Amino acid sequence: MSIEQNEPLFTNPLEAVRGLTINDLNKYLPAVQKVEDISMTADQIKDGVFLGLCLDGLKKIPDSSIDLIIADPPESPWRSINQRGNPMTIQEYFQWNENWLKESARILKPTGAIYLISGWRFSGMYHSLLNTDFHIQTRITWRNSTPKDQPKPLTWINRTSDIWFATKSNEFMFNQEAVTEGSNQMNPESAIEMGVTNLWSDIMDIQVGSTVKIEGDKPEQLIQRILTASSFKLNWVVDPFTRSGGIGVIAKKMGRRFIGFESDQDQLLMAMKRIDKE
Repeated sequence: MSIEQNEPLFTNPLEAVRGLTINDLNKYLPAVQKVEDISMTADQIKDGVFLGLCLDGLKKIPDSSIDLIIADPPESPWRSINQRGNPMTIQEYFQWNENWLKESARILKPTGAIYLISGWRFSGMYHSLLNTDFHIQTRITWRNSTPKDQPKPLTWINRTSDIWFATKSNEFMFNQEAVTEGSNQMNPESAIEMGVTNLWSDIMDIQVGSTVKIEGDKPEQLIQRILTASSFKLNWVVDPFTRSGGIGVIAKKMGRRFIGFESDQDQLLMAMKRIDKE
């Protein structure tokens, strides 16, 4: 028998993917669900996280079946899974965003909403794209931190990011009472800053609470506020760019049914582990 036939599954079987033990890999690798294997109907929607491209995954979801989409698209995606390290041009990026946003509009219920998280560089592009298939309700601004590995800018240092809140129609679900409930014990100025307006200055890109901050995660308080405002328990929530599952963890914790798509298998395995533990 050749040496190649005896090669182990992992190049170094004593070293797992960062954040995953060998036991984790043995548990979750056999349970990976691929996008191409999904079969859903209006009466049978399946929750979980799936391995594959977001556009392919969204196409598997029935029309008008999802209550809420929370999307944090990558700023420089690869042209395909097989072309990693070969990012899209700006024209390709625009078309790519247009395609997945059209599918997002298709799968949302008439009362459904999308929250699209964006840095300042592409925020204007998303404003234009969302205007095509959605009703833009507002642009939320929150404070974030500049990644440590980024070069120091020569001019003004950016400390904010945008979240575009758009809906499929102008008759949409918005839980105003729940959003303002937490402000009852605060003074009026603090209540305004807590999220009653579209300036969420009380939230920063620093993880608060017991959840460990993982690269790519948004603050737990930010996702909680979105879920509270635009969904109820047992509602369907989709994250087209799941990464390591931060949104899915919070959605499950709050009793929502969650569907996520991720093209990187290592990230997907981490998402499976985190959501499973919730």
